[in-house]
Amino acid sequence: MRPVYPFSAIVGQEEMRQAILIAAVDGGIGGVLVFGDRGTGKSTAVRALAALLPAMKVIDGCAYGCDPATPDTWCTTCRQRFAAAKPKTSMAPVPVVDLPLGATEDRVVGALDLERALANGVKAFEPGLLARAHRGFLYIDEVNLLEDHLVDLLLDVAASGENVVEREGLSIRHPARFVLVGSGNPEEGELRPQLLDRFGLSVEVRTPMDLPTRVEVVRRRDTFDRNPAGFVAQWQKADDRLRRQITAARGRLASVAVPDAALERAAALCMQLGTDGLRGELTLIRAARALAALRGAEGVSDEHLRAVAPSALRHRLRRNPLDDAVATTRVDRAVAEIFAA
Repeated sequence: MRPVYPFSAIVGQEEMRQAILIAAVDGGIGGVLVFGDRGTGKSTAVRALAALLPAMKVIDGCAYGCDPATPDTWCTTCRQRFAAAKPKTSMAPVPVVDLPLGATEDRVVGALDLERALANGVKAFEPGLLARAHRGFLYIDEVNLLEDHLVDLLLDVAASGENVVEREGLSIRHPARFVLVGSGNPEEGELRPQLLDRFGLSVEVRTPMDLPTRVEVVRRRDTFDRNPAGFVAQWQKADDRLRRQITAARGRLASVAVPDAALERAAALCMQLGTDGLRGELTLIRAARALAALRGAEGVSDEHLRAVAPSALRHRLRRNPLDDAVATTRVDRAVAEIFAA
């Protein structure tokens, strides 16, 4: 198996790296959308995440990798098997699952064997990609080209945290809680508003325009292509440090304080931008808390809010016919006004 390009070796694209790390610390953020030019490391960063994430504890033999520490989230099989017994556990890598654009619905949600069910009365179920992604990440490249029926399906599962498969009167349900990561090129079409709203963070990536950065990107990629194992070994310590940082951030996340001043700043910023609903404030605060945990801070400050505001809010703005500035410019302008007060 070919080694994966190390996350720590990615040059530039700081906002993308930050958003992915925030999602790794707090999966409840709602996922990450990465839009931008081709060949800017979008897919590389997401696939590098798989090798970076700390292993997770799972119940032995569970097809969905249920978390032994949270019985209320177990699948039906685990609840029946361990109603009066303690499950055996093991460590497993956090799944990062690709959802291909051409995937059939059965491959995504799973397939019921109707013939076996009717003949033997057994609910034979072949888990799909959503089952594999449980407690991990589901990655969709060119997410703006995803077929509408799969978009509707993902919206339902993302909202409920559960996948339900029904065929000919038979029904199977299992937990499917994952962080959705999408990437794409805006020139190839816009994302449906309903799906866009489900992403907690939205990142814009651009081709580097300064010579030193471009040279360093080419140098590192060429070195990796010529000697993948050697390049991965060279960056192993950096990835290990980042993995420990993620683990520590997860541990301190619940204790990071969010003062009233931070809540007021977040609300004032969303009011200034005219975002619909309260999802903007909630995401902004959660992202700022996760970033504070990553940086080892005890509480959320203006620095953390400013750092995550573009990612948390740029995709939540309404079109303003009186302001033709791009979303990022509007967010930056509002941040400058609110935080200068």
